[in-house]
Amino acid sequence: MDEVFRALADASRRRLLDRLNVRNGQSLRELSAGLDMTRQSVSKHLAVLEAAGLVTTTRRGREKLHHLNAAPINAVADRWIGRYDRARAQALADLQTALEGPPMASPTFVYTTYIRTTPERLWTALTAPEFTRRYWGGVTLVSDWRPGSPLLWQDSPDREPKDLGQRVLEAEPHRRLAYTWHGFQPEHAAHFGWSDEELAVRLGERRSKVTFDLTPHGETVRLTVIHDDFSPDSEMHRAISGQLDGSGGWPELLASLKSLLETGEPLPEPVPAG
Repeated sequence: MDEVFRALADASRRRLLDRLNVRNGQSLRELSAGLDMTRQSVSKHLAVLEAAGLVTTTRRGREKLHHLNAAPINAVADRWIGRYDRARAQALADLQTALEGPPMASPTFVYTTYIRTTPERLWTALTAPEFTRRYWGGVTLVSDWRPGSPLLWQDSPDREPKDLGQRVLEAEPHRRLAYTWHGFQPEHAAHFGWSDEELAVRLGERRSKVTFDLTPHGETVRLTVIHDDFSPDSEMHRAISGQLDGSGGWPELLASLKSLLETGEPLPEPVPAG
């Protein structure tokens, strides 16, 4: 956490994070454009942000793309902002963004965490039913994990697995997994308090996809989750990012996965206020 605060203490580095917050997945050339800094200086600032875990990178051909990583910031929020106070703070931040910020064209969610485990065990946790039901809130993911195969959701052991239209896109054991994401379901309307008209709008969003990259990192595995291909101004993007009241999203789920692999127990279910 000290590295995070040191990285954020510099105005130039905060400016780079602001740029990534507006449009994630930029190259060094794109981030340097219009700044009163040399490309070399921008590169050094990005290295500091990456070392602090605030920026993570992916490859697109020969280009290195930079993404804002929410994990360290989420850790700060967990330490000083209560679970239910955070919803109020998020509501104010969303209002400020709506009033001041430009609309996001097609958002991307990128999250990097380090888990003390092996690539083989982490792969098993991502794909084996007996693991997924423990940190997915009782949901079991069912698939043979071959490209093109369906990915089914089983809400409880006594129910038949449901096909929500998800398909496996890539499956390189212990290295990379990708699949299409489901759309909103009728039960989401009740959970988030949407009207029939609001649900109809959400159902019109295009199908997104999620990718898991597993990279050995000493005694840990670096897990990078990239969720992209959203519709512009996507409500699903807000849901998986944990920005909707009542939705922990990927940050909460990945924290529970990390806890399960490192301690043997997932995170406890939150206790409702009151």
